Amino acid sequence: MDKKKGFRIEKDSMGEMYVPEEALWGPQTQRAVENFPISGYRFPREFIRALGVVKIAAAKTNMELGLLDKSLAAPIILAAREVMEGKWDNQFVVDIFQTGSGTSTNMNANEIIARRAGRIAEEENGQPVSVHPNDHVNMGQSSNDVIPTCLHISAYESLKQKLLPALEELYRELEKKAGEFHDIVKLGRTHLQDAVPIRLGQEIGGYAAMVKHSVRRVETALDSLAELALGGTAVGTGINTHPAYAPIAVEKISTITGSEFREAENHFEAQAGRDAVVEAHAAVKTAAVSLTKIANDIRWMGAGPYGGIGELIIPPVQPGSSIMPGKVNPVMAESLLQVAAQVMGNDAAISLAGLSGNFELNVMIPVMAHNFLSSVRLLSNAVNAFTRKCVMGLKADRKRCEELLEKSLAMVTALNPVIGYDRAAKVAKEAYETGKTLREVILAKKLVPEDQLDRALDPVSMTGPQAPDK
Repeated sequence: MDKKKGFRIEKDSMGEMYVPEEALWGPQTQRAVENFPISGYRFPREFIRALGVVKIAAAKTNMELGLLDKSLAAPIILAAREVMEGKWDNQFVVDIFQTGSGTSTNMNANEIIARRAGRIAEEENGQPVSVHPNDHVNMGQSSNDVIPTCLHISAYESLKQKLLPALEELYRELEKKAGEFHDIVKLGRTHLQDAVPIRLGQEIGGYAAMVKHSVRRVETALDSLAELALGGTAVGTGINTHPAYAPIAVEKISTITGSEFREAENHFEAQAGRDAVVEAHAAVKTAAVSLTKIANDIRWMGAGPYGGIGELIIPPVQPGSSIMPGKVNPVMAESLLQVAAQVMGNDAAISLAGLSGNFELNVMIPVMAHNFLSSVRLLSNAVNAFTRKCVMGLKADRKRCEELLEKSLAMVTALNPVIGYDRAAKVAKEAYETGKTLREVILAKKLVPEDQLDRALDPVSMTGPQAPDK
């Protein structure tokens, strides 16, 4: 193979390859780059950080066990830390849609770290040092346990550091609004039709509870993600590892990340299945479902200002139309709704990928990582924006709430215990057909004494259980 300008020639087990002269990666990565010109999507920062964490932990463990000389382990650890900290993100060049085990990306990391470690050692010692990507950087590992481990670490950290804080802030703000709006009584709605009165604070409090449950579901899912496959190597048996390697390496991962990870109870399950990821993303998807309901309700209650419900006043954050001056749209809610739809699509892809475990390995791990981390990033950002630019500035139109409530025939429900369901239905029908109020029809028919009617039709009293008049 003749030398080509701007490239160097490197060899792997399949022969020679042209590799860009300044690239830290090597021939296996280059083959993957040429084999998979699919999407342009790359593994995100969170996953690359996890790769650096794993390589640090592995090198430290192998050095402690006397399997890797300190002269090699030390520069590998330094190079891996640079990967963890994001110094070489632009060197991770393999497409997401690659080998299903993620081998190409594991080798991308191994080659970057090996070449960088060699340079570090040479700078310190003044002479070239050969660091092998497989024999040294990948010692005691296989792509089949490294990539699932990185998926769990990155998913765990993303949920803990991004989504949970976003949901918790939204919960707190909704709770504040529930208290602020507690004394406002408005029309309830079921089947999109008028229903009995409800406090606006009760309605918003329901949204807060939905978010609180989402937090609990995500926190519960973290426990499954805390199990790491590292130590199973190729098929779960742990071939080519020291018996003490896995527990020590996992303990070091916990120390580096500050999170409590543990060795998988069963390495065969940890590599053949990806159920923990399916479970965790289901919690993310459920949060997206809840947020869809909340965002839709808020934008519907803010619909108007004259032709809609108009019970809420949504903060104006930008002009709403390129042709209609003065129009303001519920854009923050719409942004969140679109993100929620994307998360639900990602969940379908993750579910399909999760059932693609064949014998000892799942072969769709990269696409699971891509979709999972994308969901968490998108939903976290959208929730933060929705909280800060919509929920925090929400106001109630008290006058509009009272106006709609006064016109509603659903208030007659409170008379069921007094005059019975059938009579109450006739009263509502007559009021609707004649345009009279419920009070006018009932008093004209002398169905209920006026003082008792006043108590029965008090909208505040309808917003909670009440003992019947004796």
